Amino acid sequence: MTFRYLLFHKPYGVVSRFGAEPGRPTLRDFIPVPDVYPVGRLDRDSEGLMLLTSDGWLQHRLTDPRYQHPRTYWAQVEGIPTPEALDRLRSGVKIGRYVTRPARAGLLEAEPAVAPRHPPVRHRASIPTAWIELALIEGRNRQVRHMTAAVGFPTLRLIRVGIGPLRLEGLAPGQWRNLTPAELARLRLDAPARRQSR
Repeated sequence: MTFRYLLFHKPYGVVSRFGAEPGRPTLRDFIPVPDVYPVGRLDRDSEGLMLLTSDGWLQHRLTDPRYQHPRTYWAQVEGIPTPEALDRLRSGVKIGRYVTRPARAGLLEAEPAVAPRHPPVRHRASIPTAWIELALIEGRNRQVRHMTAAVGFPTLRLIRVGIGPLRLEGLAPGQWRNLTPAELARLRLDAPARRQSR
């Protein structure tokens, strides 16, 4: 069996599944490849990198939090996060009845060069915004948004820019491509004890 491995830049507003969603675009509006499934999801309001594959074993390996496979996000937040807020993101934030696992978190020195969002993010002249980079090893529903809100800096825009060694660069919103052999080899190295492909 030959497995497929695709990268997709999910635009804002797209539902990250192939089933029908009346009045809303889904993955099937962009990706004409049968029998591939998302490795994790992005909520409708989030953008960025998705990995899709027909390799169910690797899909499990990359999404099970036991294997601590990182996913990297850029979040535009309302306000300028304090060192104390960033430390809380790094050490774990209480959200409801659970505490998030430690994450990597830091301010981006400059606004990243990202494609415009449609519709654009709301801006309030009296409140500055900043971009932070977060790397998580778990993927609860709307986790980044809950984390930044919990430390006092709500997320206005969220873009996933990395899944393990894979990066978003070079893909415009709505574009997809196959992984290169080098990317696939690196991804397999990052999923230890990988079963041999059939």
